[in-house]
Amino acid sequence: QVQLQESGPGLVKPSQTLSLTCTVSGGSITTNYYYWTWIRQPPGKGLEWMGVINYSGVTNYSPSLKSRTSISRDTSKNQFTLQLSSVTPEDTAVYYCVGGIGRRYWGQGTQVTVSS
Repeated sequence: QVQLQESGPGLVKPSQTLSLTCTVSGGSITTNYYYWTWIRQPPGKGLEWMGVINYSGVTNYSPSLKSRTSISRDTSKNQFTLQLSSVTPEDTAVYYCVGGIGRRYWGQGTQVTVSS
């Protein structure tokens, strides 16, 4: 069973870069046709797709976040990472890493608050 676990700071100051890591167990991030996604949910709002990195390392980002978002991976650690630069309080959200085919596997989510 594939399991995902987010990790990273729960509090980030405005203008800084938010960095989260998703550690995958029970499966490889290089498994053919698997996609690894970051999704967030601001308080009181719906889910927002942020970006994805696929099994071969190709990335794609939400147009609204593209200028501030970077997703990378470390295949030796079976991890993928989100970096979101120049954060504001509007980036406060629960951040989820999601993976597999059809977003089958979800992490439990991690709360990130942007505040001075």
